[in-house]
Amino acid sequence: MSAPRHSIRWVLALGALVGSAHVAAAQTPAPARLLVLLRDASALAIVDPVAGTVLGRVPTVRSPHEVTASADGKLAFVASPSGGISVIDLDAQTELRRLDIGPGSAPHDVRFAGGKLYFTAEGYKVIGRYDPRRDQVDWLLGIGQDGTHMLVLSEDHNTIFTANRGSNSVTVVEDVAAGPPNWRVTAIPVGGEFPEGIDLSPDGREVWTATRNDGGVSIIDVGTKEVVQRLDLNLTDPNRLQFTPDGRRVLIADGAGSSLVVLDAAARTEITRFDLAPNAVLVQPDGSRAYAALRGGDSVAVIDLDTLEVAGQIPTGLGSGPGCMFWLKR
Repeated sequence: MSAPRHSIRWVLALGALVGSAHVAAAQTPAPARLLVLLRDASALAIVDPVAGTVLGRVPTVRSPHEVTASADGKLAFVASPSGGISVIDLDAQTELRRLDIGPGSAPHDVRFAGGKLYFTAEGYKVIGRYDPRRDQVDWLLGIGQDGTHMLVLSEDHNTIFTANRGSNSVTVVEDVAAGPPNWRVTAIPVGGEFPEGIDLSPDGREVWTATRNDGGVSIIDVGTKEVVQRLDLNLTDPNRLQFTPDGRRVLIADGAGSSLVVLDAAARTEITRFDLAPNAVLVQPDGSRAYAALRGGDSVAVIDLDTLEVAGQIPTGLGSGPGCMFWLKR
């Protein structure tokens, strides 16, 4: 039996859900903000997820791809392969400065941990770390793999995993805290084609990566550094993947296939599939909601993860093209 599919058209047809963004985020703490990249508008939207409204827009690097924020919620960092990394003051809603890694560096993913910004630079086949207090890149590490695109850090920030699209591999960088030259770097062939979306299970035991060119997922055992399972999910172009905080589920965005897929992480089986075309997916830290950026629909769909229903939409503006997101709690 195929998994059920849910259509956003069902939600839009219900008059009772007018103003549904309010319902979708009713349990969201008031101070929380949702940061949404507007790919087509080259801007960062600051969204109130309770009201379902855009509080402000900040111009960024052209065609921004990834976003993160400092732990205190004061700075956002927005990366674009064609424009560098924007450093944004969220209170003033303005770009403070722009970090230029170098011509052709193509910075892409950004993660903030321990007071530092970690980033990938696909063009240079490196990952790096930026200290915003000193406004200085304090190290770069060559990965030696093509298309170092996305990254994820362990909870203690001492291990980094990167998805390398061109080399069909995931790289593990260990002993990060020890600094150069004490790093240990291992490249793991994933068995699939074009790995991109990547996440580490909350217990730190597995890394899952979605492989775009074959519509599957490779599961890596962190201890053995080997692929232990391949899932053939018959997806069209899965590009983002995220665990729920309890580790029970995995959400995969398959925009080209007009699907948001929810998997049972332990059983490795599909639970349901939403009839959406998400460019990105983000799970709320308490696990109650997920947000799917609908670039073609200029809105963010809100998913209730308890009922597994589309609970509402947050409009981002005509021609905005929402993409990757970050949950900001201050």
